[in-house]
Amino acid sequence: MCCQGLYPLFGIEFISLNAEDQAAGLRVNDPNNPGRTYISGKGLAYPVILKGEPLRKLEAVRAESNKQVEQMCAKLNEWLKAEGKPIQLDFNEIRENLTKGSIRERHLAKALRMALERCPVGAGHDAVIPGLTGDLSPAKLENELRSKLLKAGGPAFVPESPEAFLPMKTVQEIIEAAGGIPTYPFLADDAKGNFTDFEGDLMKAADTLKKRGFRSVEFITTRNTTAVLEQYAGYLEDEGFIVSFGSEHNTPAMEPVKLRTRDAAELSDKLKAINWRGACAIAAHQAGKDSIAAGEDLIMQTV
Repeated sequence: MCCQGLYPLFGIEFISLNAEDQAAGLRVNDPNNPGRTYISGKGLAYPVILKGEPLRKLEAVRAESNKQVEQMCAKLNEWLKAEGKPIQLDFNEIRENLTKGSIRERHLAKALRMALERCPVGAGHDAVIPGLTGDLSPAKLENELRSKLLKAGGPAFVPESPEAFLPMKTVQEIIEAAGGIPTYPFLADDAKGNFTDFEGDLMKAADTLKKRGFRSVEFITTRNTTAVLEQYAGYLEDEGFIVSFGSEHNTPAMEPVKLRTRDAAELSDKLKAINWRGACAIAAHQAGKDSIAAGEDLIMQTV
């Protein structure tokens, strides 16, 4: 199970909703929406084994999510037409050509960017969105289009339906049914050194996660300073959590694959060791083994 010396670890990400946190106004790992909680699934079985009720629930929430983006596409087309712009987007074409079946606002932004690139001279970026210039990179242009047109306050914004979010416990059950490990993604410190309500008290957060059935956490390392990442990752590993790190490759931006923190070009030795142990633990789980050593053997066989 390898390619070019790489050992694949299969995963998925959900946005769940915790009603208790929402009612309390508690921001968890979405800094803008109380109760909304991102959850990852690590070490999923492959080939996919999900079936029955868990699969039905997953398909239902995907359909609801796609419906919201289809409405956004229609509103975007209405706005483009009202503004006299020479562009119309085809939702079905975007779904077929740019996705594997799950379509999000990023796909609309990509499709619009591609349409802009086909516009005649004088009818391009700044002719659609005043203030945009033609020298933006594809990634920056898509982010600008998404921000100005598809986010709250934009002409094509459509709020998400409550049906588009599964309860946290249901998401955990779906991940486990798919053979994976439910994993809590930490935001930790932002660019201003702030934390969400849930994550600001590390010991309390760790205790709550244990009570909610989590034994795995992850960090996107470029979001955090080395000091905070070492503090959080080190404490959580000592508390028995599997700790893994990742990068954020969800736009066309050519980000380095090599992990780094917000204030350093690479991970410290302490962080590299934590990440290695986490990767080995996930590899072992994925292969049906029960030790970090077994996972290490699996990974080393690909090198």
